[in-house]
Amino acid sequence: MSRPAVLAALAAVTLAAAGLSACSPITSYSGFQAIDSDPKDVKIGTDTKSTVRAKLGSPSVQSTFDPNVWFYVNQIKERVAFRRPKVTARNVTAIAFNKDSELVETVNVYTLKDGKVIAYNARETPTRGREMTILEQLLGSVGRGGLLPQDDEGVPGSRPGDRR
Repeated sequence: MSRPAVLAALAAVTLAAAGLSACSPITSYSGFQAIDSDPKDVKIGTDTKSTVRAKLGSPSVQSTFDPNVWFYVNQIKERVAFRRPKVTARNVTAIAFNKDSELVETVNVYTLKDGKVIAYNARETPTRGREMTILEQLLGSVGRGGLLPQDDEGVPGSRPGDRR
């Protein structure tokens, strides 16, 4: 094989490798990352709030209405090139404690399959009244005397000599 053919083949392989590596997804991890222990290893009836905090650390979120429910949340997103990131995995571990004894009552694990898509409506709620056109907005204060000084003397709530 001649030298130009080898260089052309090498350039083609390099471009193909660069093209394939450019399309590999960029993975990002967020939330609670189980390193030493897993939230699924929490024992029902034996672990308390303090032992769970020692094993797993502080929860990602506590329940708004019941401080005895802790949530450990993590998710994995992948992004290819310039596209929007796509959530490939999500795990939510809900640990409920007894109010009196602070022992673990339940450990529930929810994944991305357990989630539900909510139809979000981005429209605004209409308010009472009418909408003004641009011309009405521009000319709305004409003739009301907003630019001229007003004589407010004798009006309740005005102070003598106060010019606003």
